[in-house]
Formats: sequence, C-alpha cells, structure tokens
Amino acid sequence: MIDNFINALGLVLTFKVLIALMCGILVGYFVGAMPGLTSSIGMALLIPFTFGLEPIPAIVMLVSIYMASDYAGGIPAILVNAPGQPASAVTAFDGFPMSQRGESGRALNLSIMASGAGALISGVLLVISAQLMASAALAFGPAEYFALAVLGLSLIGVLSAGSTLKAIIGLMFGLTVITIGIDPIRGSERYVVHFLLIDGLPFLPALIGLFALSEVFVMLETANQKTMPIKHTPSASASFKALMPFKVTVIRSSLIGYFVGVIPGAGASIASLISYGVTKNLSSDKGSFGKGNPEGIVASEAANNASVSGALAPLLSLGIPGSASAAVLIGGLTIQGLQPGPLLFATNPEIPYSIFVGLFVGLPIMVAVGLFGARLWVQITRIPRPIIATVVASICMLGAYSAANDTFEMMVTAFFGVIGYLLRRCDIHPAPIVLALVLGDMLEASLRRAMITANDSFFSLLLQPITAVLIALAVLVLISPLLGRRRAR
Repeated sequence: MIDNFINALGLVLTFKVLIALMCGILVGYFVGAMPGLTSSIGMALLIPFTFGLEPIPAIVMLVSIYMASDYAGGIPAILVNAPGQPASAVTAFDGFPMSQRGESGRALNLSIMASGAGALISGVLLVISAQLMASAALAFGPAEYFALAVLGLSLIGVLSAGSTLKAIIGLMFGLTVITIGIDPIRGSERYVVHFLLIDGLPFLPALIGLFALSEVFVMLETANQKTMPIKHTPSASASFKALMPFKVTVIRSSLIGYFVGVIPGAGASIASLISYGVTKNLSSDKGSFGKGNPEGIVASEAANNASVSGALAPLLSLGIPGSASAAVLIGGLTIQGLQPGPLLFATNPEIPYSIFVGLFVGLPIMVAVGLFGARLWVQITRIPRPIIATVVASICMLGAYSAANDTFEMMVTAFFGVIGYLLRRCDIHPAPIVLALVLGDMLEASLRRAMITANDSFFSLLLQPITAVLIALAVLVLISPLLGRRRAR
C-alpha cells in the first residue's frame, strides 16, 4: 500500500495533474453555488473535455469537481437561503439565520472548515476501510432500505423548530407529493395530471422553490427593513479555533456522512439530515437549532462532504456507485478504458491511489479558496434586498430550467415558491417537506419490495438483524424528545 501511495503521489504532483485539480475545484465552486446545477451535472458537462486527457488528470479533475461542488452549495444557502445543492438545504436551516444577524462571514468560515474536516476524516476512512465498508453495503436489501428511510423520517421530531403538529403537516404534504408519477411496483400512473409528471415531481425545482423562491417573496415583503451590519469575518487561524468547540460534532457527523455515503442511493442529502437531527437531539440547547446555531452548520457540512468519500468506497471496490455523481464518475472511468471494481486495484492500482492522493492534495486548496472567498461573498449581504431578490429569482428560474432544459421545471419552481411562502406565513418550516421528498420514494418502494420478499409478513421483515436495529434506533429518536420534555418538567 505504501509503495502505491508513493507512486500515486509522484503522479499527482505534476504540472498537468495539478492544473486539472485546480480547474476541477474552480468549476466545482461555480457549479455548487448555482442552484439547479448539481455536482453530477457539472461532472457530466466536463466529461467530454476529458476525452483528450490522460486517465489520471481526467479522473482527478472529475473527483475535485465532486468534492468542491458539494461544499460550494452551502455558500448561497447561507447568504440568500438558496441551496446550491440538495444537501445544502440543511445548511440553510441555521446558516441563513446567522447571515441575517450579520454573521455571514463566521457562518461561511465555519462551513468551509467543517467541510474540510469532514473530507479529511472520511478520506482517511476511505483509504483504511473501502473494501470492508463496500462489502457491508451489499448487505442492504429492500427491508434495510425501508428501515433506513424510517430512521430518517423519525428525525421530524428533532427537525421541527416549533410545533410538532405543523411539522407533521409538512411531512404529510411531502409524502403526498411524492406519490405523483409511476407506481414503483405495478408501473401504473398515479395523479399524472400532466404528461411531464410521469416520472414524478422533479425534486430540484421543488427544492429551489421551497427555499429560494419563497425567500424572494419574503425579501420583497421586507424590502424596507434595514440589513444587519456585517460583523468581522474571522481569519483562517481564528476559524480553525472557532471549529474546535465542535470537534465532537465534526467527528460524529463525518462518521455518519461516510457510513451513509457508502450505502448506494442514500447520498449526501440523507447524510446531512441524519447528522443534523442527531446533533440537535444530543444538544442541550435544542431550541436554538433552526435559529442560527453554528453547530447545525458544522453537522450538516461535515456529513455532506464526508459522504463524497463514502460514495467512492463501493465504486472503487465493487463498481457500485454510491450516488448520482459517483455514477457519472463511472462513466469517466469507462471512457478512459477502466473498469471500476475489485480488479481495478490489481490491474491499475495507480488510479484508485491517485484518487486518494488527489482528495488529500485538493483539500487544502479547496479550504484556502473558501476562506479567501468568504470575505468577498459576504459583501452580497450589503446589496439592497430588492436587487438581491431580483437576482435570486432569476438564478432560481435559470437553475430550474437547466435541470432538464424545460420550462415545466420553472413552473414547478414557481408553484413551490408560492407554497413555500404560504407555509412560512403559517409557521411551517420547509425542512419536514424536504425530508419527505428525499426519503419518500425509498420508503415506499423499499417497503413494497420487502413485503413481496417476506410473503406479505411485516413481522418477519422486522426480524432481520439490520432492519431491527435501524427500527429500534428510529423509535428511540422519536421518543427521545418526549422523554427530554418530561425530564425537563
């Protein structure tokens, strides 16, 4: 292993590969900060440019796009409540309230430091336990995926900042919406009032509408309200010290992000939601979450970026993508004549080890760009609200259109923007709706497939070891807020 690392280090630390790494990070920042452009879209757009490159610079560039874009999605989430990536919606829960208090610089610096720490810890885990974790992921069948979805939905109790009843209303609305489209088992249409809904409601446009466009309406409503003065943006050394009180949260969230990322199909959104929910549940100050608690940003960003390395583990070891972006990376490997899987370590060990080295070399560059850029990005908050609202609305519509190059996505964004605004007026937070949109499909499809394999016996389904453990954790998460309130009384 050491020989392979030394060889890969020599291959990565060349002018050509370092230029590819820098280009990937810069493109990743742009793609991640643009609502509607996911890391998988950014990687897919650049794959044609890798045709003429050698395998190592091509793959390192794609991986650096993946890593940087997952962080950069938190920038617009913090500044204007417009998540650049689906997983960054969780960062907006506390990041945007901090920005409204004039602490945008602190929030941005905490987010990049937590992202860097999460990427570092998960990178070490990837090197140590890639094959072991990938093998564990193969043990997940329909029953285990159902239990994982139940565990995620059980976080509604800790994600709801106010009334639990209102959070349940939001959750039920989201679960109702995801039933639109094709039945995952029978293949029949359900509530398809428009032929473009046959594949279900597009997630990204709905997310953009719920968070970003609804915030535009709030901005216009409070156009005359004075903005909070920007407080001092911490330096790099001060940002590192500011992260130290949350070191336990960073380690825990990184582990959650990596383990969830290993499970194919789970992804960064689920990792961020679970990490945020666990952190809030363990906190002694639950009421401050959703109102600008910096620990919420740390939990979300550390798990979000840790899931990148987690998704690479089954890809490199078994050829199974852990996320949509990892699936695009498989395409990049195939174009270079490489087949991901166990044989990759035997036939082309320089490729996986170059990816490992590329992650560690690109990490300080990504953090440096983030810390340097924070002082520039916070200036956005000085712009008058009507101008910001106009720009954000334009970006929302552009991002929605670019998701599928169709005006229908823009209509979905506008619809959910209005819905999100009305829900805000009723004091219903978008978080439970996002939770349902992320986990609803997995919940339904996995349960119905599991029931088929268990001969319609729900009890025998629950007797499977991994499923039983996950369901028990979900019950514990559900009752812990009740026990906490009872203990407080």
